[in-house]
Amino acid sequence: MKYQISHLTRYRYQQEVANCYNLSCLSPRKLAYQKTRRTRLEVNPSPSSLYDHLDFFGNRHTFFHVNTLHSELEVKISSLVEVLPRAAQIDIEASMPWEQVIQHLGESTDAQSLHARLLRTATKMTPIDPLFRAFAETVFEPDMPILEGAQRLSHLINSEFTYDPGFTTLATPVHTVLQQKRGVCQDFAQLAISALRSMGIPARYVSGYLETLPPPGQERLVGADASHAWFSVFDPQQGWVDFDPTNDLIPDERHITLAFGRDYADVVPLKGLMSGGGQHELTVEVDVMPLHDDAD
Repeated sequence: MKYQISHLTRYRYQQEVANCYNLSCLSPRKLAYQKTRRTRLEVNPSPSSLYDHLDFFGNRHTFFHVNTLHSELEVKISSLVEVLPRAAQIDIEASMPWEQVIQHLGESTDAQSLHARLLRTATKMTPIDPLFRAFAETVFEPDMPILEGAQRLSHLINSEFTYDPGFTTLATPVHTVLQQKRGVCQDFAQLAISALRSMGIPARYVSGYLETLPPPGQERLVGADASHAWFSVFDPQQGWVDFDPTNDLIPDERHITLAFGRDYADVVPLKGLMSGGGQHELTVEVDVMPLHDDAD
C-alpha cells in the first residue's frame, strides 16, 4: 500500500522569536517491509542551518536553526511511503518461550541480542515495577511463546482500558494509566513496555501513523489524521514483532513506521529551544492519504 503523508506543525507566538533551535523526528524509516520513496522537509521562515543525523536506533533526526525574527513557525514534512504486508509472515505459536528468550539474551553476544538487552532497562517514562510485572503475569503463563504473551497483553489493554484523549498528558506517569485504566495510544504502548520489561522481556516504543477510515457515508477529512504509537517485542527467531494495543491487532499495511526508541522521549516529533515568543498557540495537521498502486 502506498501513502502520501503530510505532517504540518505550526506555532504562533505572542511575541516575536529571535532564535529557535529545533530537532525533528518525522522521517519514515526504511525497513524490509517499508520503502520510503521520497521525503521533503519545509521550514518557514527558512532556517540558517539544517542537517540530518542518525541516532543510536537508526532514526533520522533533522536539526534546524532559525535566526530571523518571526511570530509564526511552520514545519511541514511530506513523504511518499510504500508499506508491504508483514502480519501473515509472523508465526505467534512458533516463537520462543519467554523464559528461554531471557536465558538466550543472558548468554548470546550477537549484535541483535546485545541491542535487545538495552531495551530491557527502565526509563523515566517506562519504569520497571512489581506492579507492572504482576499485570503482565495475568496473561503470561509458564513456557508460553513470547509473541503469544505479547498478543495477550495487547488484548488485555485493549479490552480493559478506555481510550480517553482528555485524561492524560505527556507527563502522566504510566502508574496512573495502570491505576485509572485510561489513556491514549502512547500511554498504552508505554504501559505494555513497562509490563514486559518488568518481566525481563525486551520491548521498544514505535511511533508512526495509522491510516484512518471515515465512518460509512462520510468523506475523508484532510488533515484530520494523527500520529500513532504501538510497541514491539523481541523474539530471537523472528526478530522484532509489533503489536498495537489501542486497536488490538498486529500492525500491517495500514501502519506507517516513523521511529523506534526506548519510550516517547526518544522519538519526539518536534522539540526545541527558543528565545522570546511568550505564550504560543500550537496546531498540528496530519494527513495519511492512500494512493493507487500506479502512483509514484
